[in-house]
Amino acid sequence: MRALRPRREAYLMFVLPVIPYPAINPVLIHLGPLAVRWYALAYIVGIVAGWFYARAIIASERLWGGPAPFSVIDFDDFVVWITLGIILGGRTGYVLFYNLPLFASHPIQIFELWNGGMSFHGGVLGCIVATVLFALHRGIPMLSLGDVTTAVAPIGLFLGRIANFINGELWGRPTDVPWAMVFPNGGPIPRHPSQLYEAALEGIMLLVVLGLMVRGGALKRPGLVTGAFALGYGVARIICELFREPDPQLGFLWGGLTMGMLLCIPLMLAGVAVLTFALTREQKPEDG
Repeated sequence: MRALRPRREAYLMFVLPVIPYPAINPVLIHLGPLAVRWYALAYIVGIVAGWFYARAIIASERLWGGPAPFSVIDFDDFVVWITLGIILGGRTGYVLFYNLPLFASHPIQIFELWNGGMSFHGGVLGCIVATVLFALHRGIPMLSLGDVTTAVAPIGLFLGRIANFINGELWGRPTDVPWAMVFPNGGPIPRHPSQLYEAALEGIMLLVVLGLMVRGGALKRPGLVTGAFALGYGVARIICELFREPDPQLGFLWGGLTMGMLLCIPLMLAGVAVLTFALTREQKPEDG
């Protein structure tokens, strides 16, 4: 089988038509010595857009069956906490889960965020810590705070995957599909544009599903949206991992699984547990 792989790659390279990769400069604009990158802009726009969407959700009493259990001002203050949770958790997760030997040998690189390297699952842990601490600090229901946060999170996920595509990173596995692309740093082989798959499933699809749940009254059962997000993201990510090339320093793990797949398992189990709790808990009396 290994002997056949070079022939297959040559066939993919010279015979199959591919969609030209739109080579977009990862740097949007230079402001003197400062380089504004699409990746950083995705984080900023994602947080700001999610913030405004969250404010609209909190302000709508119809969605809650009455006043929300915390105010818009509370969430305004929470944005700083969740931003720190995303950045610190995402970076820590990448260091621990994806490239610990490298960072153990070169610890100063841990702080070089401009070189990339963020883990979604680490970011989730950071957000959980931020949510719990803020909820305890303000005396507000942490599950309801988590519901609003996860309802808007797919906005950032979508923009982040688009930024991955612009950077030409996290490309897919070799393929012969008509929409295959040759990524500048992925060798001459046509590959799945897996970043766009993730943007569609983890971003758009999850945003729509959670949005419909919110409009349907899911916020009246604290934890329902949070559990659906954890389970839905895990399913979407595992599907996309089937088309995404594993990180080169890790490769395939047990039974052809990837690190992304393995990290989604506890996330999905937690999602099921939170969903079960939300569905079996007595509903708010406002709903009759």
